[in-house]
Amino acid sequence: MHAITIPEPGGPEALVWDEVPDPVAGEGEVLVEVVASAVNRADLLQRQGFYDPPPGSSPYPGLECSGRVAALGSGVSGWAVGDEVCALLAGGGYAEKVAVPAGQLLPLPKGLGLVQAAALPEVVCTVWSNVFMIAHLRPGETLLVHGGSSGIGTMAIQLAKAVGAKVAVTAGSKEKLDRCAELGADVLINYREQDFVAEMKKATDGAGADVILDIMGAKYLDPNVRALAVNGRLAIIGMQGGVKGELNIGALLAKRAAISATTLRARPLEEKAAIVAAVREHVWPLVDGGHVRPVVDRELPMSEAAAAHRVVEESGHIGKVLLVTP
Repeated sequence: MHAITIPEPGGPEALVWDEVPDPVAGEGEVLVEVVASAVNRADLLQRQGFYDPPPGSSPYPGLECSGRVAALGSGVSGWAVGDEVCALLAGGGYAEKVAVPAGQLLPLPKGLGLVQAAALPEVVCTVWSNVFMIAHLRPGETLLVHGGSSGIGTMAIQLAKAVGAKVAVTAGSKEKLDRCAELGADVLINYREQDFVAEMKKATDGAGADVILDIMGAKYLDPNVRALAVNGRLAIIGMQGGVKGELNIGALLAKRAAISATTLRARPLEEKAAIVAAVREHVWPLVDGGHVRPVVDRELPMSEAAAAHRVVEESGHIGKVLLVTP
């Protein structure tokens, strides 16, 4: 088969579409013939040499895919050859085939094309596990999403609105904020021109956000705590703004607030399977019913993964950038 390899870490040009050995479905795994994958910022870090795949997983980038079941490993039940699926991966999505633990498979949602479905697994599992399973966002509460026009952001808006929450977002342009508004965002904050802490206080009569989903890390740590409501929960899922920041413990104590920080890729298989099962139970009916949809910025041939990485690095996209196999 062909896959995107990284002979040497570097810029987008480091990605090479090359012939490699076919993967084999091991015990408890399913072999998927990949139709599409999606670009995540973790893929950019892996390309640069900063985020190696977990031991034993595929060396190729790609944390999600869609496709058709090509073979079943021993001990797998509930799936059949030819099933149309999408999957959460620890790696290997940028390839024509990938072996996936059966617990990380999801059926193709109703009314959604197979290519589009590649935009779902990573963002849905990330948002559901952090915003709902850990931070326990409830109806009537306010969620602040940083990077509202990203793949994560566009999904977080839709899921939070679906459960009856109020949603505030930050983004860096009117175009991006307008798209967030179309998806249901109630409070639109241009982080280039406005102070999101002040805007959140204004929008909530001084209360602040009950839950904050943060991709920035260190840069936003202090202002995020200031933007939290009493009993607020800050969920950190990225570090685009650095890895080391100062935390005012007094402010955190005064608000009786909580901070969580997670990654998805390196979690044990049983934890990933539990998240995927929760997504299938709670989110898939919303997708099947058309209440939640992936937002796709563009589709590019998988052999042009370098161009897709440049798009994501420049942050000019809205939603997900997909890679489609030949």
